Amino acid sequence: MKASDLMVRCLEAEGIEYIFGVPGEENADFMLSLEKSDSIQFVLTRHEQGAAFMTEIHGRLTGNPAGCLGTLGPGATNLITGVANSNMDRAPMLVLTGQGSTQRLHKESHQIMDVVGMFEPVTKWATTVYHPETLPEIVRKAVRLARTEKPGAVHIELPEDVAKIPVDAQPLDPRRFRRAVPDDKVVDRAFDMIRKARRPVIIAGNGTIRRRASKQLRLFCEATGIGVLSTFMAKGAVDMDSDTCLYTIGLGSKDLPTLAIDEADLVITLGFDMVEYHPQLWNPDRDKTIIHADFLPAEIDAHYHPQVELVGDLAHTLWMLNARVEASKLPAFDLESQKNLRQRMSEELEAHAGDDGEGPIRPQKMLWDVRQIMGPDDILLSDVGAHKMWIARHYHCHEPNTCLIPNGFCSMGFALPGAIAASLVHPERRILGIAGDGGFLMNVQEMETARRLDSNLVMLVWVDGGYGLIEWKQEGEFGRHTQLSFGNPDWLKLAESFGWIGHAVDNAADFRPVLEAAFDEPGPSLVVAPVDYRENMLLTRRLGEIIQPGMAGG
Repeated sequence: MKASDLMVRCLEAEGIEYIFGVPGEENADFMLSLEKSDSIQFVLTRHEQGAAFMTEIHGRLTGNPAGCLGTLGPGATNLITGVANSNMDRAPMLVLTGQGSTQRLHKESHQIMDVVGMFEPVTKWATTVYHPETLPEIVRKAVRLARTEKPGAVHIELPEDVAKIPVDAQPLDPRRFRRAVPDDKVVDRAFDMIRKARRPVIIAGNGTIRRRASKQLRLFCEATGIGVLSTFMAKGAVDMDSDTCLYTIGLGSKDLPTLAIDEADLVITLGFDMVEYHPQLWNPDRDKTIIHADFLPAEIDAHYHPQVELVGDLAHTLWMLNARVEASKLPAFDLESQKNLRQRMSEELEAHAGDDGEGPIRPQKMLWDVRQIMGPDDILLSDVGAHKMWIARHYHCHEPNTCLIPNGFCSMGFALPGAIAASLVHPERRILGIAGDGGFLMNVQEMETARRLDSNLVMLVWVDGGYGLIEWKQEGEFGRHTQLSFGNPDWLKLAESFGWIGHAVDNAADFRPVLEAAFDEPGPSLVVAPVDYRENMLLTRRLGEIIQPGMAGG
């Protein structure tokens, strides 16, 4: 067999199920080898960026990497935004690129560039295959690194001449091992700090929705009553209906949930990534007592200087704490203010449930209706824009990985390709992507991919005719905004041209029945609705009036 055949066999041995991408002549050998695979499905996309977003969502939902594929030069550069997004969102991913012959890599040559050097800053590892006999080791290492906490992207470049070389090597059998766990004495120290606290609070980060951590976290909260603040990416770590769910933190402004941190005498962070919500925003005076529990040691930061670090498998760490809770009765905590904050936030979430007016629809109303329609295991994917802020604050979850938000690299154009991948992984669930008109049109070409795959999904586009989040931020800082408006297509004609079913909603009363109807239709459906972004600055002013610590029960 040739090297490209061996590479495919190695990927099969690792259990790779999907490769998304746009091939070129430099990876033609690999594509012909892939065509013979019985276990790996190749999904042809309309842009490499869309392929990378699809690969990210597959990784986030399954915990296992898929592949995104591009050729050399522009194919590789088109991949990089989605790859960076996946890496910072901690999603396992294999990035597979072709390259010109090794005989011309040393000089100026058509489409030649240092692709490995380009990917190094946005991956956990990037390498070139120079000798086909090394492929088993390279693929085994790549998949292991992609899966290892914290997960991320790994890049393999296969030059076209190397792909053709005959080879006798065989794939390595994957061997996976239990991850390291914290030392008992350190866990004892952390547990003693928890016992002595009066108003502890938990910040649940991205790591809590991977592996088995959410189950152990729920047991810990049931036993202790300690409230949980979720980052945007940790929604569903505890059930939204649990009394210990204090909803979401992550907005740049002080919000009701953040008052729980202000009042806390101990902050327990679990699987927390600093890119999600910088500690300077919740520990500005650097005076919080912090227990850090994560797969890796804490990032060094002046506003995040934990007194104790529990480093190791997060689920096992929580299991160790649960064992101590069971064996040693904890004192009663003073958590009444947390209950009051949860009640106040719950009232805000319900405040616009009955809106049925004409004209643009309030974000709160749309998200209330969406939550009523979506089941506990259904999946919502948010693009990046003003709508993301509203989803983060107003859409909450029963289960982990049922609201997928990019919140590290934060790239627009994420929701439509991501929804396609989610529908492949979970065809039995309702899949809803929400995007602004700006973000949706950045990867609109993947509507054809969804139609070709007969993807069972609904895309909801909030229409405001401009870059709403940038306008919101400029208004907040400068009291005005620059020119950010743009035109839009005829949405229903756009849907028809791609073979989608299209719906336009003009008022709040019709929104829910139209969305329910879209979910009952076969194949992909597009729902467009005008959004009332006057609510943006109203929320900014309301958050600016949030009461100070010590008054949360009022």
